[in-house]
Amino acid sequence: MNVLGKLLSKLEDTLHLGGCLGLVAVAALINADILLRLFFNRPVQIQFELTELYLMPALATLSLSRVFRDGGHLALDFMPEKLPGLLGKAVDKLRLLLPAAFFMAVTYMSGKFALKAIMHGDVEYGAMDWPLGWAYAVIPLGCGVLVLRLIHDALVHSAPGQI
Repeated sequence: MNVLGKLLSKLEDTLHLGGCLGLVAVAALINADILLRLFFNRPVQIQFELTELYLMPALATLSLSRVFRDGGHLALDFMPEKLPGLLGKAVDKLRLLLPAAFFMAVTYMSGKFALKAIMHGDVEYGAMDWPLGWAYAVIPLGCGVLVLRLIHDALVHSAPGQI
């Protein structure tokens, strides 16, 4: 495996770990909130906002590239996976580069949105003041790494989605 592929895999694994830890945190916070409400009539004040603003976006985006690399993504197959000849190679590349273009647009727009929120100091007022820019930043991070994986697989690997 090439150096770029190894670096990309390490980054994907790290982000995936972050997404998994986010899932554990969601489960822990929700269960703690339920138990504290039930037994002590005291909710976990930050549970809803922390989950909504930070943890759910992390769950949705940080594992995207790792899941794609492992072949665990959902796909709609309407034609054979491999076509022979030059047409087959072109279709293989397009199957990776078209989603890369889409996720590049998502990365750009969400990054612009996150940067604007960071620069303006946007805050969600609730149980505590939550800086929104950092909540938004996981979306361009996760989608951007997926773009790198799609481009890497299109240009380097002949088997998309696998190392």
